[in-house]
Amino acid sequence: MSFTIEEKGRPNTQEYRVYFKNSEGKYISPFHDVPIYANEAENIFHAIVEVPRWTNAKMEIATKDPLNPLKQDVKKGNLRYVANVFPHKGYIWNYGAIPQTWEDPNHKDSDTGCCGDNDPIDICDIGNKVCSRGEVIKVKVLGTLALIDEGETDWKVIVINTEDPEAGSFNNIDDVRRLKPGYLEATVDWFKRYKVPDGKPENQFAFNGEFKDRDFAIETVKSTNEFWKALIAKMTNAGELNCMNTSVSDSPFCCSAGDAEAVVNSHTFLFD
Repeated sequence: MSFTIEEKGRPNTQEYRVYFKNSEGKYISPFHDVPIYANEAENIFHAIVEVPRWTNAKMEIATKDPLNPLKQDVKKGNLRYVANVFPHKGYIWNYGAIPQTWEDPNHKDSDTGCCGDNDPIDICDIGNKVCSRGEVIKVKVLGTLALIDEGETDWKVIVINTEDPEAGSFNNIDDVRRLKPGYLEATVDWFKRYKVPDGKPENQFAFNGEFKDRDFAIETVKSTNEFWKALIAKMTNAGELNCMNTSVSDSPFCCSAGDAEAVVNSHTFLFD
């Protein structure tokens, strides 16, 4: 299963979008159409890279737009760039999300006591490769950190790209601590302070900022997949989220390839 991207508009503008295509060249949603699993039996997941390591532009899946292309977040009318929090440069991992997951804002998490943040679940890929924007990678889940971001549960799942030469050595969160000393501490420090330069307080964590292990993380990912299934089947209120998809055949939001192409074509007026 392979995916490609098609960029529209100029990077670093509010009009810039990254659309996704499947192996047949048909437009798809990275949120809804890229399968959660690359290999379900082995718990290998797909992940969408939104922000390559060492970069600052806050790119994200546009959950409220048809086909959910990547776009740069906008705050107070300005494109959002994450500040360099000393001693870090931009994002310190390839940052992205696992498709076909959703942190339900109407569900209060029993572990964190907070509701979901209304987005797909986030990943931090610790592999050595600097990925490219919009790349779809296959990842092993190693553990998770429970960030409380402005009162919402925002899981940060620690993963490694299965194509990384060292992937075989990483099977749980303790392997990260042993083989990449300081990386987990830097991750907590980054998430605690990355909004402080914007005038916001430090973020808080559940579990006193301790990482949960692989099994806990996998169950967390699977629970967000169940929330997504209810979302895509219209069994829960989507609110402003756009659930247009081309592959979930029993979803009331499923559309034809022609409908999907029309969405992209209708956006071209922004980019001329």
